[in-house]
Amino acid sequence: MSTQTTDLGRDSIGKLLFKLATPAIIAQLVNVLYNIVDRIFIGRLPEGDLAMAGIGVAFPIIMLISATSALIGMGGAPLAAIKMGEQDHDGAEKIMSNALSMLVILSILLMMSLLIFKEPLLLAFGASSQTLVYANDYLGIYILGTLFVQIAIGMNPFINTQGFAKIGMMTVMVGAVVNIILDPIFIFGLNLGVKGAAFATITAQFISAIWVIRFLFGKKSTLKIRKEFLIPEPKVVLPIMALGVSPFIMQATESIVLISLNNQLAHYGGDLAVSAMTIISSVNQIILLPLMGLTSGAQPIISYNYGAQQFDRVKKTFILLLIVCLIYTTTMWLGILLVPEVFVNIFNDKPELVAITSRSLRIFFAGIFVFGVQVACQQTFLALGQAKISLVLALLRKMILLVPLIFILPATLKAFMAPLDLVFMAEPVADIIAALTTVICFIIFYRKTFVHSPQE
Repeated sequence: MSTQTTDLGRDSIGKLLFKLATPAIIAQLVNVLYNIVDRIFIGRLPEGDLAMAGIGVAFPIIMLISATSALIGMGGAPLAAIKMGEQDHDGAEKIMSNALSMLVILSILLMMSLLIFKEPLLLAFGASSQTLVYANDYLGIYILGTLFVQIAIGMNPFINTQGFAKIGMMTVMVGAVVNIILDPIFIFGLNLGVKGAAFATITAQFISAIWVIRFLFGKKSTLKIRKEFLIPEPKVVLPIMALGVSPFIMQATESIVLISLNNQLAHYGGDLAVSAMTIISSVNQIILLPLMGLTSGAQPIISYNYGAQQFDRVKKTFILLLIVCLIYTTTMWLGILLVPEVFVNIFNDKPELVAITSRSLRIFFAGIFVFGVQVACQQTFLALGQAKISLVLALLRKMILLVPLIFILPATLKAFMAPLDLVFMAEPVADIIAALTTVICFIIFYRKTFVHSPQE
């Protein structure tokens, strides 16, 4: 297959990874700006600390909307790439067209449900009487843009998986630039506060969605959305959702993690601790989304060559991905350990908030250096179509380990450490145990699948 002089089956692995991952990393960094820029401006409002806490309480619901797009987009894109490797062009286009229809259907269902249950959910997720108004204002407007978010995020992987990484990058960049321009105008110029931030975000996502649809219906796209394939078929949709369940759960369970954290932090540290967590989750995005961009660049190479049964290229791509991921996460770990204030001051400069967030940041990211290994292995499972293994590993770190630890550690070890610190300590403990388990699973799978492959 050749797309824009990119031959996934023959070009140098190093050059391919650099060519596909660099735009994806840039796109993910720019994608961070959607939420980060909002928080930077919101943090400068007179009531910035309370507004930040309100946004933090609303963020799990925002992540659920993004997770639903991952269910379809990240489930369908690897399957489309495998079909392209098998030279089944119609099969790939049917997957992509069905994916678009499912995103529209899920968007409507999600928007209606969230509008009905918005306020009860926010109260259950840790909103106080002081922060509820900000959470309600932001989320009420954001939910109205659910369809735009779903299409922009959910269909963009189908652009990247064809080898059009630069176009995929531009999808995100166009929206982010619009968001950056509109944020200060709406928040301060029109004096809309947090509502202005939400209006800016959904406007930006609308423009990104239009960009994606125009490309996938246009002449430049190798795969086209075809009207005859728009009616969802169970035999197409079910495999998409089966593979997409893993990235969906990885993102949806992040919502459950944040809900658990916000509730425990509100209990032990009040609104200030919830504000600190909002900043920490923003730093987490800054660190992890470029990592996901790197794995997005590797995914088409791995999926295509696996479909073409070129197992030596699959192995070389994984090894290179593993090394780069580990170097990156170790570098980020050192940066947070040495200068956490640099990250915190991006969002707020109130001394009390900076102090609690800097301390908590060091604890929360104490295990981030091993996370590169887990992400490389887990995303490779996904690229190879191994939905069940990827799903189990996604559940392990967050639901089996992290969420229980958030409640167990402060309840059982408070005699040895402050309960607030123990809430944050749950993250590195879960990271290290999950990474070790993931490596063991991958070694077993690797030996069974590749060590005795025909090319050996």
